[in-house]
Amino acid sequence: MAENKEEDVKLGANKFRETQPLGTAAQTDKDYKEPPPAPLFEPGELSSWSFYRAGIAEFMATFLFLYITILTVMGLKRSDSLCSSVGIQGVAWAFGGMIFALVYCTAGISGGHINPAVTFGLFLARKLSLTRAVFYIVMQCLGAICGAGVVKGFMVGPYQRHGGGANVVNSGYTKGDGLGAEIIGTFVLVYTVFSATDAKRNARDSHVPILAPLPIGFAVFLVHLATIPITGTGINPARSLGAAIIYNTDQAWDDHWIFWVGPFIGAALAAVYHQIIIRAIPFHKSS
Repeated sequence: MAENKEEDVKLGANKFRETQPLGTAAQTDKDYKEPPPAPLFEPGELSSWSFYRAGIAEFMATFLFLYITILTVMGLKRSDSLCSSVGIQGVAWAFGGMIFALVYCTAGISGGHINPAVTFGLFLARKLSLTRAVFYIVMQCLGAICGAGVVKGFMVGPYQRHGGGANVVNSGYTKGDGLGAEIIGTFVLVYTVFSATDAKRNARDSHVPILAPLPIGFAVFLVHLATIPITGTGINPARSLGAAIIYNTDQAWDDHWIFWVGPFIGAALAAVYHQIIIRAIPFHKSS
């Protein structure tokens, strides 16, 4: 009984190992076996406390992510000049740094998705069940709404005057430009997630699970540097939805579809590229 409890803690209190892309125990190359694909629906999850604990972790992580990042954006917008604020680089660091910290904190509990696009990409790769994917996305969106809501509570007037951190396609760019930026930006992020958490790499290099949050956070930072001038950088539908709901103006909703369609297309392309081209999983011979 004691051994079972110890193993439960080791796996982040989740018996369903295949649903955890991060935080799994490293194996040696000799012992490595391709993990089986997650079932589409896993009834046992619904009676497991670890399933609900993982959802709560996703809610809290996305809440904190929106709180810190939107507050940083508001600080930039309220300043008289970029020189007297953190600047665009500071905003990019806020997004990337928070992802680094939150993925590190939640990886062993929920996998540290904090983004419906990441969850969608991992679902397409059969890393988690449909049940868990839907639950995660719902909790991520609720957390994002609450996080943006707390920021608005601190500064109602400035929040509405300065755009509420909502994603829009900026002047000088077309909707096609915005969609393309979101697709490519999300591809970079989700491809990095797949590469940093690859089970075979974990088996070969035991230090990789510890370092995985670093490249993921750095990818978020770099994508923000590139695309803040275009769309304010979404690459996370929950982040875009939370800000849009709390800001709630026509401007916030006009282009909102871009921040769901773009990230989901980018995530799907990253999943296909990593699983079929990089790992060639469909072509592996069954042992």
